[in-house]
Amino acid sequence: MELSNKIKKKFKELFNEEPLIVRSPGRVNLIGEHTDYNYGFVLPAAIDMAVYFGISSRSDKLCTLFASDMNESYEFSLDKLLYSDRVWPNYLIGIVDQLIKRGYKLSGFNCVFGGNIPIGAGLSSSAAIEAGLAFALNHLFNLGIDKLELVKISQKAENEFVGVNCGIMDQYINLYGEDSKALRIDCRSLEHEYFPFDYKNISIVLFNSNVSHSLASSEYNQRRKECSIGVDIIKREVHEVESLRDVSAGLLNEFQNKIDPTIYRRCKYVIEENTRLLKACDALKIHDLNTFGSLMYQTHKGLSNDYEVSCKELDYLVDLTLNIPKVYGARMMGGGFGGCTINLIENEAIDEVSKYVTENYKNKFNLQANTYITKISGGTNIISIKENATA
Repeated sequence: MELSNKIKKKFKELFNEEPLIVRSPGRVNLIGEHTDYNYGFVLPAAIDMAVYFGISSRSDKLCTLFASDMNESYEFSLDKLLYSDRVWPNYLIGIVDQLIKRGYKLSGFNCVFGGNIPIGAGLSSSAAIEAGLAFALNHLFNLGIDKLELVKISQKAENEFVGVNCGIMDQYINLYGEDSKALRIDCRSLEHEYFPFDYKNISIVLFNSNVSHSLASSEYNQRRKECSIGVDIIKREVHEVESLRDVSAGLLNEFQNKIDPTIYRRCKYVIEENTRLLKACDALKIHDLNTFGSLMYQTHKGLSNDYEVSCKELDYLVDLTLNIPKVYGARMMGGGFGGCTINLIENEAIDEVSKYVTENYKNKFNLQANTYITKISGGTNIISIKENATA
């Protein structure tokens, strides 16, 4: 509660009233990478790192924001929503923009926010800000918006106002996350199913490579294009195919001689990753963490060799864990070409493994690999209710 109390204290200091307090978590994706835009499956979980909001309504149309971690404030009016060159306000203004476009009635509001999700580590701090504010405003103004609609509003805000063409996973898990559970999202139907991840002796440990290769954004768009090319070639002969979700490994093999080898490997990875994810869910049902971890290693191999979105630093961080008995699984996480690896490690071995990994990584690349230790947590929720809130 330390962070929420810090936000509440700052809010009272700035606005001299009791706020509504909302907690909005970061997320990890356990398995299922680059499958979202191919209408496949993903398996994220909300984590115990979060952004906290203090918020209250106003009687005018002014919206006052205070970013506690940056000690910066920003104001805008509901009558004139303009893009800010400071970037961070746009994640919040974008939510207001979407609500107004959908015809929801708002007044102005005061908002203080901050938290402990590391920026740039691939833990989706942006979705935590977007979905957290959408959830808070929904409650504050009694808008009656259901969870799935809040997810779509939050994603659209990032697509349209921030200008990032993200999928729906980050906002979805933020609002639907549950403690000790992973969430399988079907990115085609937008249906979901929970799977148990209730290992008290295991933590999710991230090693941040602290590299960010300039290839990341251009290669991401290129991978989307390559998958689309593969689908188009198959669709010419098999008309019911709409995405790689509709293509089996057997069907892809029938087209191997008609598809460029690079395109074939991209498609092969995505199809195999969907199969791995379904197997991983089956493993969680029977609490078989060894199989789950083995599938994570297979995913990394596919991302590195077939999808080619890894890099030497990420490969090395994963390789370091391969023969450590108390590490169940590891892989690169996120878009690629930098960022973090995600590792499942027994609690008693975390210090030893972290020391081993960070020292070897430092020796090889002269880079520090930051360690983040986290556990699966619930989704966005109200911590304390403002006594005179609208809802």
